Amino acid sequence: MTGKSSTKRVFGELHAQFYLQLESFVLDAEFRAPSRGVTALFGPSGSGKTTLLRCIAGLERSDGKFFISDEIWQDGTTFVTTDQRNLGYVFQEASLFSHMSVRANLEFGYKRIEPKERKVQLEQVVEWLGLSSLVERHNPALLSGGERQRIAIGRALLTSPSILLMDEPLSALDTKSKQDIFPYLERLHRELEIPMLYVSHSLDEVSRLADHLVLMDQGRVIATGALQTMLARLDLPTAHFDDAGAVIEATVGQLDETYQLTQLDFSGGSLWVGKVNLPSGSLIRARVLARDVSIATYQPHGSSITNILNARIAEIHDEGVDKVMVQMQVGDSSVLLSRITRRSRDVLGLKSGMEVFAQVKSVALMS
Repeated sequence: MTGKSSTKRVFGELHAQFYLQLESFVLDAEFRAPSRGVTALFGPSGSGKTTLLRCIAGLERSDGKFFISDEIWQDGTTFVTTDQRNLGYVFQEASLFSHMSVRANLEFGYKRIEPKERKVQLEQVVEWLGLSSLVERHNPALLSGGERQRIAIGRALLTSPSILLMDEPLSALDTKSKQDIFPYLERLHRELEIPMLYVSHSLDEVSRLADHLVLMDQGRVIATGALQTMLARLDLPTAHFDDAGAVIEATVGQLDETYQLTQLDFSGGSLWVGKVNLPSGSLIRARVLARDVSIATYQPHGSSITNILNARIAEIHDEGVDKVMVQMQVGDSSVLLSRITRRSRDVLGLKSGMEVFAQVKSVALMS
């Protein structure tokens, strides 16, 4: 079984540790995560994400332990069956009850919870997931994939779970449906007071939704930590994907009415982006891809790139025969990545500790 981990329980967090052999595949995984917010189980197909989630749900009987805050669902002497674990589970397919109306699907678990024990109300979930125009529909089969998945999420939430488990809930949706459902998932992120474990192999999804990242490969957890820290680590594979980049938490600043631009303020300075329809001071998440960041050793002038930040090179990592990845500290707590050629590194004489200017060509807003 995984290492010599401590069995000490820490209240306010969840702790999972499982060992399971399925034919030639072995799951030998352990992680701890906060008991609030979104923790993403991330890794390539076949890395064990769904198997780990099924162990947490009790759907796979395995050696191990699972603690969530003050609850013990499994340890050396205890095994709580799935039907007794206070969880909500959202599968890749919505799997609604086709013979029931939308309202009846939503109320399926809700009516089985004593009113005094309900953590969320039907009206809340309908609002959070934008279901008001769907709730009186009689045939779920006539709804779009994104609509059915929102109803499935609502049904899971209305069981008043201690944790919400989501197994690649967007994988069966087309691109437009995914874009349509993201704002609702982001609202759940803001509103829910329970932890969410979110399985995905999409870096874009994880960057938009997760607070904490559990990185898996070949049945093992290879690293865990806060999302921003994990994505910026050059010793992890996520920093070397084609769509590698940094996530920045910012606040909405001033609006330039003349050019319809909004200033985002963060610990490393400011970024100008297209107009943001949020009040000043609102929190917002931005993603800056490594391929959209260039580096200059002198203050650039006469450039079309308006987002130029003071930065210090923290680390440089070779990528193949022709490129390198540069990690830069921007301000006290923010990090940017830049993918450049080896030639550019050598011509500019870039080294760790060097003060440079990061030129940000594009910023993707994520919430």
